[in-house]
Amino acid sequence: MEDLESIAVLIPCYNEEKTIGKVVSDFRTALPDARIYVYDNNSTDGSVACAASAGAIVRKEARQGKGNVVRRMFADIDASAYVLVDGDGTYQAADAARMLALLDEQRLAMIVGRRVEESADAFRPGHVFGNMFFTKSVAWLFGTSFEDILSGYRVFSRAFVKSLPAFSGGFEIETELTVHALTLGLPVGEIATRYSARPEGSQSKLSTYPDGLRIVWTIFNLFKNEKPLMFFFLLGGILLLASGVLAYPIVVTFLRTGLVPRFPTAILSTGLAVSALLMFSCGLILDSVMKGRREAKMLAYLNARE
Repeated sequence: MEDLESIAVLIPCYNEEKTIGKVVSDFRTALPDARIYVYDNNSTDGSVACAASAGAIVRKEARQGKGNVVRRMFADIDASAYVLVDGDGTYQAADAARMLALLDEQRLAMIVGRRVEESADAFRPGHVFGNMFFTKSVAWLFGTSFEDILSGYRVFSRAFVKSLPAFSGGFEIETELTVHALTLGLPVGEIATRYSARPEGSQSKLSTYPDGLRIVWTIFNLFKNEKPLMFFFLLGGILLLASGVLAYPIVVTFLRTGLVPRFPTAILSTGLAVSALLMFSCGLILDSVMKGRREAKMLAYLNARE
């Protein structure tokens, strides 16, 4: 890692009093030359004091949500490489060195720590299925590069961090980070990392169903924004198919008798066909706009590498 002039470890923190001190200490041992930042997200326990006493640089983000914290971290801190890790003690600091080494050696933009559970209770019930579902969905829509898109353990280059227009406010930030890399075709990697159960007394901040729905909504919006041609052509195709199904018996009757007996259905079918054409037009127009946005993001990424 001789080419990495500075390394910043970024730890979002909300009520992690039982774990944050050990997490900071472990990363100080694993990466002695790194600067360790803990961003407090309105903790009501002793997290701030524990982080400071362990040697972290403590800052605050008042807007609640992991996405808001990550966006603030990326904006505030300058470094050659960044390690993003949760403060709950489930990730192993010892894995960070090889992630950084791979980032440096292969000139990658992002490395994801694919979670390999050390015990059966490392993942909460339903989370394995949810992670697999979201990973497969993102792979189908944006391309396959990762096996664990929701991992909270990642390493980034400076160019990636400074070119990311993040908008997510909560736990859907991991999905946005992944899609940003995939849509720009950035060089990325994935390394297996050990994932432990939460220490006794520590509680997950992830709400399975509300946060799961937010991730679904984020994937939907990213699909619409980053793949507008596919998105609107798919909608247009559905509308056109519905129009054809409604129009078929009317056309058959007209060809046989010369009459149009069901005007409301004919009007509805025509409206659906016009709507389908509008969807196709929107897709073509927004695809041109998206290509311009993608070029701008790619130029921002390339400029940040200088």
